[in-house]
Amino acid sequence: MDGTNLEHGNPDIDMKNWQLPQNVRWSFQHIADFLPTAMISRGQGPASVLPVALRDLDSIPIPAAWPDEPPMSVGSVMATTDTDGWMLVHRGTVLAEQYFGTMSAAAPHLLMSVSKSLVGTVAGSLCDSGLLDPEAPLTSYLPALSGTGYDGATVRHLLDMRSGIEFSEDYLDPRAEVRMLEQAIGWADPDSAGPIGMYTFLMTLRRKWEHGGVFEYRSCESDMLGWVCEAAAGAPMPMLLSHLVWGKLGAEFDASIGIDQYGTGMFDGGINATLRDMARFGSLFLNEGTSPTGERVLSRKWIHETLAGAPDSRVAFAQSPGDNRMPGGMYRNQMWFPYEGNDVLLCLGIHGQMVYINRPAQVVAVKLSSWPLPQDAAKLFGTLRAFDAIAALLSSETPAASQAFLPLFAVPGREHPLPADSEPRTSA
Repeated sequence: MDGTNLEHGNPDIDMKNWQLPQNVRWSFQHIADFLPTAMISRGQGPASVLPVALRDLDSIPIPAAWPDEPPMSVGSVMATTDTDGWMLVHRGTVLAEQYFGTMSAAAPHLLMSVSKSLVGTVAGSLCDSGLLDPEAPLTSYLPALSGTGYDGATVRHLLDMRSGIEFSEDYLDPRAEVRMLEQAIGWADPDSAGPIGMYTFLMTLRRKWEHGGVFEYRSCESDMLGWVCEAAAGAPMPMLLSHLVWGKLGAEFDASIGIDQYGTGMFDGGINATLRDMARFGSLFLNEGTSPTGERVLSRKWIHETLAGAPDSRVAFAQSPGDNRMPGGMYRNQMWFPYEGNDVLLCLGIHGQMVYINRPAQVVAVKLSSWPLPQDAAKLFGTLRAFDAIAALLSSETPAASQAFLPLFAVPGREHPLPADSEPRTSA
């Protein structure tokens, strides 16, 4: 099927072919057209204002990573990494916002595993309120897990992906558990009889080593975390996301989440949202858990514990059986820390989804993409280097004395979130 036709016609895309490389650019912006979804309400309040002062960031050069590396710029990275849209907010002001193809400011985009960070934020809010105890065993919330692979695991193990569950995240292996999960929830055509529904599938997983060991990236951890959150709060995830997170952001648009045959959310990768609203979400981690509307979403304690990690988080990350390519980094509370220290944290999803948060530079950047393949290290780290280069330049322009963290965005009013004379650029 020709990818060009997908953007201009009525594509024949369904559960069987939506993840094919030639289809993902269209399908990631139209999930609700062929898969069942549930709404995540933005609430009734006005959208928080995004001040705009667009400037040329495309021409910023990216320092070479090795001798004789061809010259790269921010613009060249964005043009060669299947970008659907990207934006950058500095100290509360939008400096860049650009869309490619048919992507627009109003278009929801599949976040893939960036969804995990949203679910992790729900878990953090529930821990702050006392409804969820990060050190409690999962069976205290879900007694049905007794005797399953997750018996003996704690909420903390899920948050940091350190359970002992056997689960392959090899996206190119059709028999890997990550692909079997998709078949169980109706995101792919099943090739054999198996469990039906998210919760039923999670109950079949088995333990391969003791819980609490090394970090291993597995989507099932976020799915189990979502289930535990629902049990602890007595409410479905779309409602929890709306009341605890999305409805407090001053979001412009409702979000949505893909659901299985029984209405259960696809917690690890099924959320759909717009570029601007994800920038609003990223601001939580600059503003000590406070949203653009001034409402508290996460406690300072949760933010600080996320940034600090556990005493052994970086050791557990370094000993991971997967090749994470982030020496000195760690994974904490469903967030990635790609470097030593906690200046930069990321929300990441396959096929090129990223929320970049640089705390010293006061930068939030978001990139939504449609890479043909699920994983592409050159495109991932090229994007990371591009955002690092912008943050470094902006930091050099900002007097050190004024770099204290300030509230991002304006207090919400009735103004249009983007002034009419400051429209974002759109590229073919």
